[in-house]
Amino acid sequence: MDRPPDVPSPLEVRYTDDPRVVLHAATEDYTAHVTPLTWRSGRLSLAMAYWAFASAVAYMVTAAALVAAVGTRDTLIGAGLTVVVAGGFSYVLSGYAARTGLSMAMLSRRLFGASGAVLAPLLLCATTVYLYVLEAAIIAAALRHYFGAIDIKIWYLVVVLVNIPLALGGVRRWLDKFSGFLLPFYAAGMVAAVVVAAVKYDVPDSWLTQGASIPQSVSGPGWLYAFSVYTAFWVGSMLAVDFGRFGKPRDQRFNGVVAFGPVLYTIGILFNGLAAIFIVATVPLDGPLSGVSVVIALMGLMGVSGLLLVIVTQVRINTGNLYAASTNLELFGMQAFRVKAQRGWWLAAIGVIAYLLMLTDVLSYLLTALAWQGILIVAWTGLAVAHIALHRGEMPESRPGRLQRFGPGLISWLAASGIGIAMHQEGGGFGRTWAPIFSLVLSFAFYAAATRTPWKVVVDRPHDPRDEVDDIWAARVKCHVCDLSYVAVEMDRDPSVPGLPTICSACASTNSAYLRACRRSPSLVEVRPVPEAG
Repeated sequence: MDRPPDVPSPLEVRYTDDPRVVLHAATEDYTAHVTPLTWRSGRLSLAMAYWAFASAVAYMVTAAALVAAVGTRDTLIGAGLTVVVAGGFSYVLSGYAARTGLSMAMLSRRLFGASGAVLAPLLLCATTVYLYVLEAAIIAAALRHYFGAIDIKIWYLVVVLVNIPLALGGVRRWLDKFSGFLLPFYAAGMVAAVVVAAVKYDVPDSWLTQGASIPQSVSGPGWLYAFSVYTAFWVGSMLAVDFGRFGKPRDQRFNGVVAFGPVLYTIGILFNGLAAIFIVATVPLDGPLSGVSVVIALMGLMGVSGLLLVIVTQVRINTGNLYAASTNLELFGMQAFRVKAQRGWWLAAIGVIAYLLMLTDVLSYLLTALAWQGILIVAWTGLAVAHIALHRGEMPESRPGRLQRFGPGLISWLAASGIGIAMHQEGGGFGRTWAPIFSLVLSFAFYAAATRTPWKVVVDRPHDPRDEVDDIWAARVKCHVCDLSYVAVEMDRDPSVPGLPTICSACASTNSAYLRACRRSPSLVEVRPVPEAG
């Protein structure tokens, strides 16, 4: 007898990884899937991969610029506050990612709805591309300064062509080893730069106590302004989710403190900042303070060793930036245009975009764009932390066919971000000081209020594969579209096909027939608790 079309066919279940999926994951890292427990990294491996983001000339220039604006004391207080607050948020977010296996884009589906979430990977992609452009332009200028008058456009191209292949590998198979190998050279180089500067030049007695030389119009204490400026680096909140999903649940405390949280921010913000404050106060700069003038000072101080330090610093963080940009552009392409392609193609597209940006007068608009994106990211952080606090013990629903297209979290995020951007643009010193802080508080408050409204995001549909297996983390279920098996927690039934066969998260995101069938007659309920990983 034929099976009725609305009666689900039996699941095809296995309890070992599909070898084809594992081979694919070597470069794709389960970008569009829940990360299974078998694809998690050890403590040291994950720290080495993520600490690629600890080295950046941008940290150094920001610290030196803040000293000129508010003085050393307030700069260091603002940096210390950033270590505590941003490090604390990254601790929470990375632990959540380890427990759930979700990427930033998949978490954003629960916050913003299946269609509204398309903005989150686009934001992270744009931010990491812009940061890559800033850092890559600096290394190109350093190479031109050292080797002579080859057209800067050629050096831009050389830097991009060298960087792109280095970002092809995944976190577990390449980035952890590459970044870890370069870490000792970066640390030793920074210490050597400080020592050489102290030996070669007279160290000012006031380098730790100097006041503002170019005071800024701020509203409130200088340290609060410094803290607000440092929110530009809260992109680490989003990155902590994308990388935190590779952590083992039992390691979430260690990873939250060391790999993603306060220790990471201490190295990136405080260590780099103190080194920059000392070097800028001690070593004469060639022209006004900028990323280029700082690296030229390092090369003048240390010669070829200074050039190598700049290269190591830039290659480490740019590999991480390109990895994050390409994975999120891949997710944006899937969600916005229903396009599935290997990450390598998206990485090549990032390279082209970055090179074209370098050919423009990028700094004239890039800093404003980064300020806006910083406010958007701060608001996303507040929203995500609010969701975690208000939905403890739940595995968030991230399957696109079990979510409404748009959720109240999207309105909360856009409202908090819009207010913050308006304050930054029109509020003068008050706006520049308080805009990120207002956006953070408002996003948390708006989302908390939105959860009390009748507008619910989760769609309660029958025939959930999660209910059909004994262990949603151990069972792998075959997808009828790609014929690959993924962890059961991400699998859904496809109501557009007779027999309701199972479909994986990636195929569901690009399957219009599945999405239309899921949304014909939804019933809205709160998400049901399911076991977390580990």
